[in-house]
Amino acid sequence: MLKTIIKIFIAPFAFITKYFKACIFFLILALIFANFNNEYTIDKNINLAKIYLNGPIVDSNSIYEQIKKIDTNPNIKGVLLLINSPGGAVGASVEISDLIKELNLKIPVVAYVQGVMASGSYYGGMHASKIFANRGALIGSIGVIFSSMNVENLMQKIGISTQGISAGEYKEIGTPMRKWTPQEKEFLNNLIQEEYHMFISDVAEARKLSISDYKKFAEGKIFSAKNAQKLGLIDEVGSMDDAINALKDLSQVQDPVWLEKNKFDDYLEKFLNSSTQLLLKNFTYQIY
Repeated sequence: MLKTIIKIFIAPFAFITKYFKACIFFLILALIFANFNNEYTIDKNINLAKIYLNGPIVDSNSIYEQIKKIDTNPNIKGVLLLINSPGGAVGASVEISDLIKELNLKIPVVAYVQGVMASGSYYGGMHASKIFANRGALIGSIGVIFSSMNVENLMQKIGISTQGISAGEYKEIGTPMRKWTPQEKEFLNNLIQEEYHMFISDVAEARKLSISDYKKFAEGKIFSAKNAQKLGLIDEVGSMDDAINALKDLSQVQDPVWLEKNKFDDYLEKFLNSSTQLLLKNFTYQIY
């Protein structure tokens, strides 16, 4: 009898162990199917939406897909942009900025800074109709960086050398395998200055600031929410409820019904953010 009870108890675990890959496969299919249904089902009661700009910015795909989903529902009258990101790649940040700017021309977008709105994420959210931040948030870091290691001495010590063929004087620019030449440094500096001036120019235009005062709000400085408000980088220091109330006023929605991310998207984003952070720890090239 005891053996029978034990067999009955361990039978499910034995089944899962034996068919683990199959179980994972069918679980993924179920999540994809659920995601597919959520993607194309329009709830006519939904009138507001949330967009999430979280973690390091590597590409703009997540924001694009979120906006695409909003565009399929004409009943959505406003968007709450939730930001908690240290920034990331220049191209993706500019794309997100353009996407939010275009969306804000159609329906009001109110941004709320949950933790950090820095560098590329500031670029991405600066075109919102209003920007709110909680009093512990960090805002700014308007600047550009290009960095790399020099592992030449280490490679010499362990007896490793590189070899390769390249065409073009600057093809190996930014390489970590040797010290950069003066010509390479000059080229990179000009590139960084070009990107930096584009950044501060776009910030000044979006936030109606004087570009001649860029040293006050830019140069890579990070600000508290209170000081960011004084500089004009955000509009209000407050809570998420304050941001939601502002969005309700701008969108003229009295009883919000939110378009939320489905669980599959949430799990996938968390997984991708975790993977990205691990990669960035070993990735020496960063912009913003």
